[in-house]
Amino acid sequence: MGVITTRMLKPDADGVAAAADLLAGGALVAFPTETVYGLGGDARNGRAVAGIFAAKGRPSFNPLIVHVPDLDAAQSIGTFDAPMRRLAQAFWPGPLTLVVPLAEGHGLSPLVTAGLETVAIRVPAHPLARDLLAAFGGAVAAPSANPSGRISPTTPAHVLAGLDGKIAAILDGGACAVGLESTIIGGTPLALLRPGGLAVEEIEAITGPLARAGTAITAPGQLASHYAPSSAVRLNANCAQAGEVLLGFGPMQSDLNLSASGDLVEAAANLFGHLHRLDAMQRPIAVAPVPDCGLGRAINDRLRRAAAPR
Repeated sequence: MGVITTRMLKPDADGVAAAADLLAGGALVAFPTETVYGLGGDARNGRAVAGIFAAKGRPSFNPLIVHVPDLDAAQSIGTFDAPMRRLAQAFWPGPLTLVVPLAEGHGLSPLVTAGLETVAIRVPAHPLARDLLAAFGGAVAAPSANPSGRISPTTPAHVLAGLDGKIAAILDGGACAVGLESTIIGGTPLALLRPGGLAVEEIEAITGPLARAGTAITAPGQLASHYAPSSAVRLNANCAQAGEVLLGFGPMQSDLNLSASGDLVEAAANLFGHLHRLDAMQRPIAVAPVPDCGLGRAINDRLRRAAAPR
């Protein structure tokens, strides 16, 4: 990923409009929420979402939180049962993320959900975040705007220190008020997947006692076999054996190719969609070698999980 000039955008109408235009063009923009700064990309654009992972140096494709302006927008990408709708109505906008089943016709890149059939959604309360989401008019995938494993950013300076030259712009909203990531709720029965900026006691006043992650639920991305196709997966294959379909990388003959040009960002954007398409053929899947560097490390992590014994 080449070095680019990271712009600092003012917290006014022109700054918001510029940020929305950058997102619409597939660029990455850091923006303030009441919790921490998010690193935003168009959740419908696979290359933009892959760029988020590349900028953060994220070691694996974990699901990303999708930010939307209101519950109506949330219901266009996720399916809300009565308990989830009550939580949304009580605490949105605010520091609560709800994990719900994907809605039909959601339009999100499979990379946002890491190939899962659920999506994590939040309606942020920060005025600039809300202005940006309204101006952009779509769902924005946004993990915290910091290199993976580093301290979460609560000021524009924090973002710039970690991501300068890797993202298009930072929408300057000053310091974040909460300074702690959102609380995440999901699963059946409802469980606390991550404690955060909304107290569990407030949630349980509506839901009753929540299950705890690690008992009723395993958090997404922690399973050894994660996004497992129904057919067997064979890695580091230079060609398909009898009966197999081949997922290629680089210039080669294959049934589907992650990136014929060897572009790891393109390969990441295509990964889950291509696996789903090959899985639908109901034949064993052979996968060509992918370089284990940059986004290739995350691609290989997911491929190893797909090929794990189950």
